[in-house]
Amino acid sequence: MNTDIRSYIKENFKKSDQKEIRESIESSIKEKDEVTLPGLGVFFEIMWQNVDENMKEKILDAIKSSI
Repeated sequence: MNTDIRSYIKENFKKSDQKEIRESIESSIKEKDEVTLPGLGVFFEIMWQNVDENMKEKILDAIKSSI
């Protein structure tokens, strides 16, 4: 079975509001659930594709300074 994780995540959260998405992200991080990492990656990909270069630099700076 070939599952398109991107489509699944997008469809699963399509009707979610910001609060629900935030709760899902924070719960995944808090629980350190390895299964949710691909979904978080999809969220990151969506964000990355929809921000300008200035925001990308800020994201990269935050990631680098947090590692």
